[in-house]
Amino acid sequence: MAPTLVTPAPALLHISASQSSSKTPSIELQTATPSPLIQGSQASLNNAEPNGSAAVPDDFFVSGRFPTWRKILILFTTSWITLAATFSSTSLFPAVPEIADEFGTVPSVVNYSNAAILVAMGLASYIWGPMSMIIGRRSAYNIALFIFFAFAIGAALAPNLQTFVAMRTLAGFEASFFMVAGQAIIADIFDPLHRGTATGFFMCGTVTGPALGPCIGGIIVTFVTWRAIFWLQAGMAASGLILSLIFVPSITRPATEGQATFVKSQLLSQFSPMRVLELLIYPNILLTDIACGCLSFTLYSLLTPPRYLINPRFHLTTPLVSGLFYIAPGAGFFSGVLIGGRWADMTVKRYIVKREGTRLPQDRLNSGVLAFFFMVPAATLVFGWSLQYVVGGLPVPTIAMFFSGMGLMFAFSSLNTYCAEVMPGKRVQVITGKYFIQYCAAAAGSASILPLINKIGVGPACTFTSGVTMLGGVLVLITARKGSEMQRWVDQWRKSHRDHE
Repeated sequence: MAPTLVTPAPALLHISASQSSSKTPSIELQTATPSPLIQGSQASLNNAEPNGSAAVPDDFFVSGRFPTWRKILILFTTSWITLAATFSSTSLFPAVPEIADEFGTVPSVVNYSNAAILVAMGLASYIWGPMSMIIGRRSAYNIALFIFFAFAIGAALAPNLQTFVAMRTLAGFEASFFMVAGQAIIADIFDPLHRGTATGFFMCGTVTGPALGPCIGGIIVTFVTWRAIFWLQAGMAASGLILSLIFVPSITRPATEGQATFVKSQLLSQFSPMRVLELLIYPNILLTDIACGCLSFTLYSLLTPPRYLINPRFHLTTPLVSGLFYIAPGAGFFSGVLIGGRWADMTVKRYIVKREGTRLPQDRLNSGVLAFFFMVPAATLVFGWSLQYVVGGLPVPTIAMFFSGMGLMFAFSSLNTYCAEVMPGKRVQVITGKYFIQYCAAAAGSASILPLINKIGVGPACTFTSGVTMLGGVLVLITARKGSEMQRWVDQWRKSHRDHE
């Protein structure tokens, strides 16, 4: 069993403004008086609210307590578990006609059930986030993983459509918690200047799953029953549970002034959604959450319809080729998270030098602007209009999906890390709110894209999704320029409001 790690009061991260020949700022760990460096609102701890945005400095990390091999294994484990979870959200896309035939329904009903599962994924952390605070993050993580494993088996054995939808939806209520908890674990064990790269590797599981799911699902449903997809999911969850029990530690953050001690009368209040929703009063958090939603809408709008678009246009008769088509966006996702995370860290270091030693969480958002305004919209337009007029054969939409996937992950890399570090004292709540909005938008994209394509055509539909992506880019630009000011304004307003009570 992995040990519980209780850390002392965090050391401060001092980033020297001096430049070496490599232009990389030097880093020293000190235990001096807190400074405004790396504070999301640039407010000192003395003026911060006990439960506010700067209650715990973002210099809390325990990277030095783990050897490199252990950190790599923790990173692999959390990424593998999120791969299993996101794999389940898309693996049935190529199998929808077969499932509809077996249960005596129409494909649109099965697609609506997929949207319901995405909504359940968005709600998952409202249940498991409080559970992690009550019984511990590691215990909640492993219990949720076991339940996810059990419901995967239930879906594989489902005798009718009602049971099938119930098992999948109940599994969805665990899935996104793995992303929230995993991202919090990564943020705790990696220091801020390497956190973006680590988050990029973590996201390999998060973003490879949605593309790998239809690819593997298409292969499976071509040769055996669709139920084998869920047996594979169960095996992935079981292996993840074993790895988690062995390698993932329990990390307890240091207590902060004013932090509540749980008593029985307070347990129920931990499940109130207001603990998450109240943070949306911060414009920088709300805008970045909506930007994540815009990306997810585009992502699932691209991943849902390929079998219905590719097979009839290119006279394909089996789900195998349309399933293999997802290799292109999967490769783009994988490339995007690796390069995007590293590029985000380089952007942060560049802004540290520019600001003479001060790091602001919003600085990394600048790394994704090009993807929001050029890479994703351009690739999405090429994908849609090449299929609209059947131009360039299968290679053109395939290449377009690769670059669209890469651009999406470039943008996601900076946003995910920003949400993990903008309020260190409320990291889990911020990430929970992000995933709620993100998966509700994903559900909207998955449920609406086929009716939209049937009504106006694939080219205009992709033009619309490109516009949604660019809207997200505008919100990111605003946050990158004014994020700290917006957060500081809300902190001051809340403090003033409290003083007048």
